[in-house]
Amino acid sequence: MDFFWLVVTFAFGFIVRLTGLPPLIGFLLAGFGLNFLGVDAPAFLNVLANLGITLMLFTIGLKLHVPDLLKREIWLGAVANMLLWTVVFVALILVLGLTGLVYLAQISMPTAALLGFALSFSSTVCVVKLLEESGETKTRHGKLAIGMLIMQDVVAVIFLVIATGKIPSLWAIGLFALYFARPLLGRLLEMAGHGELLPLSGFFLALGSYELFEAVGVKGDLGALIVGMLLSTHGKATELTKSLMSFKDLFLIGFFLSIGFVALPDQQMVITGALVALLLPIKFILFFGVLALLQLRARTAFLSGLVMSNYSEFGLIVAALCVSLGILSKEWLVITALAVCFSFIVTSVLYPQAHRLFTRYKDLLRRYESEHRLREDVFHQPKDAEVLIVGIGRVGRGAYDALSGALGGKVWAMDADRDRIMKLRKAGKSVMLGDAEDAEFWEYMDLSQIKLVMLALPSIGDMVNIYQQLKKAGFTGQVVAIARYEDDRKQLLDAGLNKVFNFYTEAAPALLKRACNYC
Repeated sequence: MDFFWLVVTFAFGFIVRLTGLPPLIGFLLAGFGLNFLGVDAPAFLNVLANLGITLMLFTIGLKLHVPDLLKREIWLGAVANMLLWTVVFVALILVLGLTGLVYLAQISMPTAALLGFALSFSSTVCVVKLLEESGETKTRHGKLAIGMLIMQDVVAVIFLVIATGKIPSLWAIGLFALYFARPLLGRLLEMAGHGELLPLSGFFLALGSYELFEAVGVKGDLGALIVGMLLSTHGKATELTKSLMSFKDLFLIGFFLSIGFVALPDQQMVITGALVALLLPIKFILFFGVLALLQLRARTAFLSGLVMSNYSEFGLIVAALCVSLGILSKEWLVITALAVCFSFIVTSVLYPQAHRLFTRYKDLLRRYESEHRLREDVFHQPKDAEVLIVGIGRVGRGAYDALSGALGGKVWAMDADRDRIMKLRKAGKSVMLGDAEDAEFWEYMDLSQIKLVMLALPSIGDMVNIYQQLKKAGFTGQVVAIARYEDDRKQLLDAGLNKVFNFYTEAAPALLKRACNYC
């Protein structure tokens, strides 16, 4: 039976992937399909799902810094959206009750408010998964979205304490001692080395913190997130994150499968769930409006609002709690599960097109942009640059070191990761902060002196998009890229790039020769 599960899950994920959609949609459909066939959910499914969520929150914490959460656009943006959505949802759901659908017609205002609150949360799993797949977890809008997700988690903990009456024990005060245990935890990571013991130490820290917080009456997932944040400044945080990525992605498949086993819906439930999912554009408008009022750029507000416009798995927890307390009928648990599933599909289809959508409607969206920009949204120009390397990860850093050794100050590098840029600046490198997929960025930048732009990013789609943005901005110099695989190289050349280097065979010497010829 276990192999049958593997076959069905792989088949659905693979078929959906061939259509160009994210495999997670296939995993959702596989769960509903297995449930429809009468297959019982195995005990290991919930274990996999919980492991995946715990590891995901732990790795999120490894990438975060506490000061980021104190920014007004994060805490106020999250809270304001939750309050506004709840009010708007109540009004809309009562209006939809006039359609005569049995589940909507019978809903009361207090119940509608409870559902609105449950659906005001965005899915941590879906949002982080999409941001990771697009390589945008450390961009301005990516950090904003993750920050708001964490604020929502804090609100979720407060709600569960009030709703269940489960008050943390006095021992919970001792959790503050974890802050002073950071050197010990960091030493543990250093002693784990670089082999198989490193990811095992990640499991130990993530699951250990989960159990510790649960033992004193606090949400365990919050513990995994907090311990990850305590280790975020450690030198091995990035290496630990990479070592856990494959495990986390594999275990999260269990989460997507488990949604399909909540219950089998009837026709009325499907229609009601679809109607609730049709309210997602309202959620996006509220996110965009609030973030624009907080003086964020239209592009940042648009991308953050789009990736956050879905319903959360936490909505299922709230619905299940209300069913157990007799506040909500059990049918609404199924409807909520359907709405969550539909919202995942909508976001997974739309977000990969987010940059193209903004480019198409940017003139309209910029009308709602504040004249005053936040300090983080001010563009800077590279001085005396003739070569600009986009992406300063392992590959980009190697290219930068090779070229700057020959061309000196003519070579600059750019990345959307603020922390990485700050470290390189302190090391005396010519680097600048910037999101290369931002059409405005290239429009405001003076490209007249730059002769060569080199793209060193993990996503082929992102590099093609950046090339198109450069051409629209009037860049007349050469655009080259570094690719890992031959099919990626061909795709980039077909898109129009001047040259694509093979990462494994020709990058270093060819890069140096090519750049010197242009400069």
